[in-house]
Amino acid sequence: MVAQWENFLQNLGEWHGSFTQLSTRGEVIKDTPSIISLEGLNDNKTVRLKLRRFSPNPSGVGEPEVSELVREYQSLGRDILFFENGNFCQGTIQLAPYSESGAEFGFIYNYRRLRFVQLYNIDGNLSKLTLIREKQQDKNIPERPPLTVDALLGEWQGEAVTMYPDYRHPDSYSTNLQLHLQNGDRLVQKITFGNNANVISSSGSIDGSAINFNEGSTPVQVLLLPDGGSCTCPVKVEFRKPIFFEAGWLVEPDLRFRMIRSYNDKGEWVSLTLVTERKISH
Repeated sequence: MVAQWENFLQNLGEWHGSFTQLSTRGEVIKDTPSIISLEGLNDNKTVRLKLRRFSPNPSGVGEPEVSELVREYQSLGRDILFFENGNFCQGTIQLAPYSESGAEFGFIYNYRRLRFVQLYNIDGNLSKLTLIREKQQDKNIPERPPLTVDALLGEWQGEAVTMYPDYRHPDSYSTNLQLHLQNGDRLVQKITFGNNANVISSSGSIDGSAINFNEGSTPVQVLLLPDGGSCTCPVKVEFRKPIFFEAGWLVEPDLRFRMIRSYNDKGEWVSLTLVTERKISH
């Protein structure tokens, strides 16, 4: 737990950005400017979170309306895990019928953060997507371009770290991801991980900024987002089926992070994996 708190502290600072509400197809609906500060108090034993969001004045004139949220933390919940670089994921611990579920992913790199929230309603359908792009104001680091299929094509060599909700020792292993086009409108992927013992192959149809993988027992939709972001969303959260939520961030043309939050067939959250992968061929 001490290490978890130290990892959390990687996120300290004042982050200027926006909360972007997306449709379930990934189209921008509304963008709300925001400032979030994470301040260490009492020799960093307490962290104060202050979030301000600035909505347009309903009258159309005058200052924006400000909503403010303030919280203090001295410990972390059992629904969240942080990696050494400050990346994190918080979400549902136990999936259950007729209950809402979802996850928030947070990436941090080069004085910028990208966070992504995917929420499902009580019927198991995707109901809300929010993309949060943030930067430290005094560092003029530009936003990444919107993610494209072309930017993903090629072979990616990665290192994965899998953490567990019971805080047992993390597992580390190598990964390989190969992505290529088939007939111009299908994306074919082959993922190899863990001493080449496990291979997953699948293909998805490309529909604008969405890629639909409908072949498996749990169909998923991958959305390509602004700032090099992506998310992988189950089309439906079904009970008694293992599922995963995933988000990704292309931070350099040849460097990408992916985070996967996995659940077993009992709906229990079982692991969180961070993959750091570099493109080795186009």
